[in-house]
Amino acid sequence: MRTFDAAIIGGGISGLVAAIDLARAGKSVVLFEKAGQLGGRAISVKKNGAIFDIGSHAIIKGGALYGIFQDLGIRMEGGSPGTNVSFLWNNKVTHMFKFILSRNLSWSGKMEFIKFFKTLTRFDADSVPAISLRSWAEQEFNDPMTRHIIYAMLRTNSYAPAIDHQLAGPALRSVARTTKKNSIVYIQDGWQTLVDQLYEKAVRSGVTMITGKNVTGIKHDGAVRQLKFADGQEMDVTHVIAATPPAVTFRLLGDGVSRSIANWKEQARVIEAASLTLSLKRLPAPDHFAVLGLDQPVYFINQSKFTRLSEDGTSVVNLTKSNGSGGSDPMADERFLERMLDLIQPGWRKEVVARQYLPNITVAYDFMHLGREDRFPGPAVPEIAGLYVAGEWATHGENLADAAAASGRRAAHRAVMDMDGVRKTVQKVLLV
Repeated sequence: MRTFDAAIIGGGISGLVAAIDLARAGKSVVLFEKAGQLGGRAISVKKNGAIFDIGSHAIIKGGALYGIFQDLGIRMEGGSPGTNVSFLWNNKVTHMFKFILSRNLSWSGKMEFIKFFKTLTRFDADSVPAISLRSWAEQEFNDPMTRHIIYAMLRTNSYAPAIDHQLAGPALRSVARTTKKNSIVYIQDGWQTLVDQLYEKAVRSGVTMITGKNVTGIKHDGAVRQLKFADGQEMDVTHVIAATPPAVTFRLLGDGVSRSIANWKEQARVIEAASLTLSLKRLPAPDHFAVLGLDQPVYFINQSKFTRLSEDGTSVVNLTKSNGSGGSDPMADERFLERMLDLIQPGWRKEVVARQYLPNITVAYDFMHLGREDRFPGPAVPEIAGLYVAGEWATHGENLADAAAASGRRAAHRAVMDMDGVRKTVQKVLLV
């Protein structure tokens, strides 16, 4: 194999962003992806003319991914929904404001929620101490139903049903961005369009990308020396970005694993979900375009109301059940999702054109929660020079895709700094 300045393991959003940033900095880069295609969990598939993402994806304006993609020249065409959502409670779907004004909330509860919702766009998340969502909510809201609604909003934003563990500040900062007008973008023709643009950008930047190539080991002696592959090949390299889950990086290091990687692996809390996506000829209840479960861990969205996701005008809808970690019964989850759809879109079964059910999909390999010894993992691995980590789990306060893109950029920038030398970097900044 030819020599490269840096190698990247993993061709998802974080790996692609890191590769492009390294190449833009003048470094020679090779990216290895064990699957047959790039994109990771951002790929899309076509079924009977409908475009299905892996679950429901959205870009948040003002988030890290949006800013990074703008910088890279990635087009993000699509539509934005309003905040006109409905709630699912006690097997009944009710418009949000009608629900708030009903007897479901006490008078004080109504005032608490309205005040919170009105101030959310300018909410100072940095002022929230390092406490769990439950601790924060119980301090802020007296009405139990108000807390139900707040928990559901935060769960929908992160898919993490872990109110006793999730850090309140980062969760609130993320959901606050979604309440601003036109802040959410559902991508036209699916997220594969973004992956394709990242690929083209990487190629034009000079990145070498190799799919179907499985890295099986990272050899080091306190500094990265070599990559090993499943086909027996080896490659000398001194800088590696592992855009992989912490458990995978742990395995790649074998007997030479670092304390930091071991801690990140042991302390990670995986978020999983069951996702049912449908292409429907007709929506039985078109007014129910976004439904948030209050007493059930579900979120329904009709993305086709805001953007194009089919070739023939069918409606592409998604219903997701948050599972936390540890897995769930796939068949039971599928039946549960179908029952929830009976409430949200009664008669939907007669309208199905295409269907995609994904049980126990990994939404994130970790998130900001109590018990993380290292609050901000990475980008550098302290014990191994030249090794860096990226992925949505390596968040520094960002959420999901935002964390993936931000961690990829952090890893690339740190690698460039290490390659060029801190002194040279400082001198360059001073000259500017």
